[in-house]
Amino acid sequence: MAHTKSKANDGKIIYPPGVKEISDKISKEEMVRRLKMVVKTFMDMDQDSEDEKELYLNLALHLASDFFLKHPDKDVRLLVACCLADIFRIYAPEAPYTSPDKLKDIFMFITRQLKGLEDTKSAQFNRYFYLLENIAWVKSYNICFELEDSNDIFTQLYRTLFQVINNGHNQKVHMHMVDLMSSIVCEGDAVSQELLDTVLVNLVPAHKNLNKQAYDLAKALLKRTAQAVEPYITNFFNQVLMLGKTSISDLSEHVFDLILELYNIDSHLLLSVLPQLEFKLKSNDNEERLAVVKLLAKMFGAKDSELASQNKPLWQCYLGRFNDIHVPIRLECVKFASHCLMNHPDLAKDLTEFLKVRSHDPEEAIRHDVIVSIVTAAKKDLSLVNDHLLNFVRERTLDKRWRVRREAMMGLAQIYKKYCLQAEAGKEASKQISWIKDKLLHIYYQNSIDDKLLVERIFAQYMVPHNLETSERMKCLYYLYATLDTNAVKALNEMWKCQNMLRHHVRDLLDLHKQQKSDPTDKAIFSKVMIIAKNLPDPGKAQDFMKKFDQFLEEDERIRSQLDVLVSPNCSCKLAEGCVREITRKLSNPKQPTNPFLEMVKFLLERIAPVHIDTESISALIRQINKSIDGTADDEEEGVQTDEAIRAGLELLKVLSFTHSISFHSAETFESLLQCLKMDDEKVAEAGLQIFRNTGQKIEDDFPHIRSALLPVLQQKAKKGTARQAKHAIHCIHAIFSSKETQFAQIFEPLHKSLDPSNPEQLITPLISIGHIATLAPEQFSAPLKSLVAGFVVKDLLMSDRFPGKKTTKLWVPDDEVGPETLTKIQAMKMMVRWLMGMRTNANKSGTSTLRLLTAILNSDGDLTEQGKISKPDMSRLRLAAGCAVLKLAQEPCYYEIITLEQFQLCALVMNDECYQVRQIFAQKLNKGLAKLRLPLEYMAIFSLCAKDPAKERRAHARQCLVKNINIRREYLKQHAAVSEKLLSLLPEYVVPYIIHLLAHDPDYVKVQDIEQLKDIKECLWFMLEILMSKNENSSHAFIRKMVENIKQTRDVQGPEDPKMNEKLYTVCDVAMNIIITKSTTYSLESPKDPVLPAKYFTHPDKNFNNSKSYLPSEMKVFFTPGKPKATNVLGAVNKPLSSAGKQAQTKTSRMETMSNASSNSNPSSPGRSKVRLDSTEIDHGENEDIKVMKSPPLQAKKMEKREDSDHLRSEIEKPRGRKKGSSAISLDQEDRSSVELLDQVKPVKTSQRGRKRAAHTSESDEQQWPEEKRSKEDLLENEDEQNSPPKKTRRGRPPKATNEELSKGETQGKGGKRGKKRPVSADEEDGDGDNENKEQKQKKTRQPRATKKSQQRIETPESDVNDTLSPESTPQKRRGRPPKTPPTPQTQPKKNFRGARSRQAASRENDSSDMDLRHDSSLENMDITPEVSMDGVNAEEDNQLSTLRVRRKPNKRERR
Repeated sequence: MAHTKSKANDGKIIYPPGVKEISDKISKEEMVRRLKMVVKTFMDMDQDSEDEKELYLNLALHLASDFFLKHPDKDVRLLVACCLADIFRIYAPEAPYTSPDKLKDIFMFITRQLKGLEDTKSAQFNRYFYLLENIAWVKSYNICFELEDSNDIFTQLYRTLFQVINNGHNQKVHMHMVDLMSSIVCEGDAVSQELLDTVLVNLVPAHKNLNKQAYDLAKALLKRTAQAVEPYITNFFNQVLMLGKTSISDLSEHVFDLILELYNIDSHLLLSVLPQLEFKLKSNDNEERLAVVKLLAKMFGAKDSELASQNKPLWQCYLGRFNDIHVPIRLECVKFASHCLMNHPDLAKDLTEFLKVRSHDPEEAIRHDVIVSIVTAAKKDLSLVNDHLLNFVRERTLDKRWRVRREAMMGLAQIYKKYCLQAEAGKEASKQISWIKDKLLHIYYQNSIDDKLLVERIFAQYMVPHNLETSERMKCLYYLYATLDTNAVKALNEMWKCQNMLRHHVRDLLDLHKQQKSDPTDKAIFSKVMIIAKNLPDPGKAQDFMKKFDQFLEEDERIRSQLDVLVSPNCSCKLAEGCVREITRKLSNPKQPTNPFLEMVKFLLERIAPVHIDTESISALIRQINKSIDGTADDEEEGVQTDEAIRAGLELLKVLSFTHSISFHSAETFESLLQCLKMDDEKVAEAGLQIFRNTGQKIEDDFPHIRSALLPVLQQKAKKGTARQAKHAIHCIHAIFSSKETQFAQIFEPLHKSLDPSNPEQLITPLISIGHIATLAPEQFSAPLKSLVAGFVVKDLLMSDRFPGKKTTKLWVPDDEVGPETLTKIQAMKMMVRWLMGMRTNANKSGTSTLRLLTAILNSDGDLTEQGKISKPDMSRLRLAAGCAVLKLAQEPCYYEIITLEQFQLCALVMNDECYQVRQIFAQKLNKGLAKLRLPLEYMAIFSLCAKDPAKERRAHARQCLVKNINIRREYLKQHAAVSEKLLSLLPEYVVPYIIHLLAHDPDYVKVQDIEQLKDIKECLWFMLEILMSKNENSSHAFIRKMVENIKQTRDVQGPEDPKMNEKLYTVCDVAMNIIITKSTTYSLESPKDPVLPAKYFTHPDKNFNNSKSYLPSEMKVFFTPGKPKATNVLGAVNKPLSSAGKQAQTKTSRMETMSNASSNSNPSSPGRSKVRLDSTEIDHGENEDIKVMKSPPLQAKKMEKREDSDHLRSEIEKPRGRKKGSSAISLDQEDRSSVELLDQVKPVKTSQRGRKRAAHTSESDEQQWPEEKRSKEDLLENEDEQNSPPKKTRRGRPPKATNEELSKGETQGKGGKRGKKRPVSADEEDGDGDNENKEQKQKKTRQPRATKKSQQRIETPESDVNDTLSPESTPQKRRGRPPKTPPTPQTQPKKNFRGARSRQAASRENDSSDMDLRHDSSLENMDITPEVSMDGVNAEEDNQLSTLRVRRKPNKRERR
């Protein structure tokens, strides 16, 4: 041992036993062999072998020489590196090398050798692994901490390890690398930026994707050293984010990617960095904010992230970016929402409000992505989204942009299919989204063809998937139909109707191709192609594609035959799918992947292919209904009551019987329907009758056993069934049986003999059956029908009041509360009309007499005999029935010609009836007749009277009807260019002369120069002209102006020599002219053609008569202000849900509005007009933002002299008043009972004193001393009746036509009296003024300071009258202008009518300024299947409005007497 030491001290190199000197003089192989022995020796040594350490010290120094460190052979270098690693292990903690440079060289050498780890299949890999393991275990690199260049060594080591790591390495290699690198970070004094970059660069996405193992290594290293490295990471981000020193690192541009990765590795690494992001979210740099938002979206949305709960300020700051001004930032926030909803349902509440705002974002892409985010989350799990979020998707189904609407509709459809049809989340989830099916079908009401097609596709793929088995498909359809709401059912019915109509068009096109080629045929084909193109998306392109498709049909017999099979009534669902595939295959082009022509053809085939209904389907549906009848169906499980399911099933069959009648032709189907007729449920039997009526044409020939069983059932229903059953039974007999005359006789004779006027309940069904028989077989029963009408219908029913009606103040009651006698009278009128419609001739003057009878009913307010036995609700029903009967007769040309102008005007006044429901139903009937082009154009003028309607929803409905009818007529004229000879009856602009004539004869229009009355007329004119003038097609403004000018050159046919009547006509013309001048800039152009005026209304223009005089008073001109007419897009007034009337705030301004039309919002002169009908061009807004329509102050009336006196006079003359009634002029001559003569005796009501009520002889003091108890009791009784009857309002337009002298006397009396005090009533006046129910007492009132004109009138209303004045919102329209019955006595005070329309509108201005979303393009009444308003709903709404604005009390009992 002493010898060894001496050798070592002498500097001699001692080799292990058996190892010779290692130098450059030996071969490489020998050197490797000797080094392996050295390695073995060092491997076996441990740190405690002090002697051996001393012995081999020189060898250790020798191995670190440049000869070995720079040796060209890699095996030599590897073995030397292993030796050096062991040397560091053995001599630890002190290394035998003292030179810093030498240490650096050695560690850089070892680092270079570690690159050999890259090849895991190398023979030397184990030795490389040993090297790594050794230096990692010993932490050899820690020696370098004291070296100046230690950073270079560590950086190189890190780079090497990150480079060599790969997926071939096992877990041990990975672990040793982490151990090696972590020791450097954890035990070192500092971590340089360069070293940190070496680690962080592996987290950058580009590097991460290139070497996943390096990323995992860096991730493991950072997790291990999180606490030690955190200050250096924080410093790095501080330098870059806060100080902007991007030059300190090449990773500065990846700073946000690094933050995300570091947060995912260990959130503690960023404890001090995250607050800096809040600052960056508020940066002025858009791109920087966007980068931070993208980063935080990933951090907040990560599945296990708790960042939102741990850092709430940052979360709130991030949510604020949903409202960022930069579009891409808002878009990024919205995209993040789906991940957040799916991974963090607890944050849904925070997101909801922000997503709501973004669902109305001006940017289409953002609104679209809101839908995508919500739908994506909902499809994953419905519980992740709340009802508010689903409602946002619901709203976007009405978006202005098709892309957004489509996404919303498809999203809802997918949700519905997953959770309702497939029931993946149970019944609760299905119930939560049960509204989706209704909403999707409601979209079919939209005008866009794209919407309609998408609804059809959704229905076929998601709501009732066509690929289901027939029984399953019909079960799905059955329960879907049973659970739809009313409007959705109508939409679905309309969808089938449209598809069936298009199928007929295609069938007609194929039939035309079968005809011999000729010019007329070519024109017919072209016309049919254009019609079909209108039923496809983008009609412009569709026309070109349809022309191309038509060429294929002409040239390709195979395509034509396949299409013929597809549209044939007998085509089955499976056969239809085959035909569609075959046609598509024939038209497809493999070389053209995107083929717009083929897509258009697919749209057409989708619409016409019967994918749901065929004979097999109808049979399956019948079986499903039978299961419900038998009680074996699972109706309760499907959430439907059995009775409702059966009714809905029959209604479904009824609809399908219209569109797929051939599919019903099977014995099984008819037998099941026959059983339905025998059920007790009236609705079921009624639906069964309608189905037989629609499908039974071949029953007599093909199913004789069904015929024999059906006949007695039909006869029984016609005699003793309900009203509708009787009607359908008669039509069934007419449709099914060839010997219908015999069957009708078997029904008519017993019914005729059994008529008993004393039993009205038993008369309704016979009258209906006889009426429909009279329509279908008028010649067969012409003689008995004449005597029946004259002797029974007129005398015993209409002119006889046998039973007194129930006394009530209501104007309308539900159907089940209407008296049987009244129902009988209504059916009697209908029977007369049906009889006349069957005859279609007025040869025996029956039509003339009937019209006189109907107008007499209107003239007497429904009480024809005027005995006072009929209740007010029954009178309303009778007025409505008479008005509708006139409308029905006007649809037949032979009767239209005999309707006099006076009868037309009286019929028009039903539009202003005092009963809301009368106005409503009459307007619906009028609209229906006009929409079918059956009623003459002049009847459209009646809608102009709706401008005076106090109910906002009625005005909106009338406006919508006008828009619809005007568009129908314009479209008809475009498609039928050859009907120019009918231009007078079709061109919408020709309605203007009729309106002018109608308004000139308005009973309210008494004094020619009266400003208030002229403002009412202006209202009515503008109501129509606003729509007509919204477009100036073909110089229509100049054409209208020319018409008005021509009217002033004519005279009124009703009174050509009556100067006052003609002055009224010219004054109305001047009002119309002023509207045209102020609202049009092109009115002065030359009219395209000279208008033709209707000779029935105006005399021929007198060329020698130049009527250039202005008839308008100068005060009237201030009410005409220039402005462009608003477009006919009734977004607000129609599509927006109508606000309930009378709900406005009780502000001082609104409370002091007076009841006048002067400042109605539909007034063209109102500069601050804020009707809810808004055009999108009028305001600056985003594509779909919610816009608030600001309210402007009402137009101030011009102050006039002696205002107090004039206002007092107005308050006096506007008091409600009654009307004198004359006695009935209807009597029957006992000696002559022929039908014509009996009807001829029905004269207009004479002006005798019929029906006059006696006035109570009470003094004024008696009235004032009326006991309070009785008054309270009476008021209580009346309040109970008010739920269906709005407060009383004077009936419009029945003023006594006083002479000018009498009028001036009345004015003098009004002025002379003391203010606020009622003048004494003379005995004559009391006796002559019949309807005292509207009279009132005025008490003394302290004079108030003068305010505006409207305020003045309101202030001067006595306190005692507060409960009697109508609420402007809930007041029914006044019954309009029956002619006066008696001339006024000189003592009678003339009074102006109490006008409610203006007050109704003025008081509703608060509602007019409500929010409106411009996305609304839909309207439930834009189609023929317009949902009708429920009577009960109307009554309930008016009931809610009674207590809002009462200004006058109701008259007490004695006052009514």
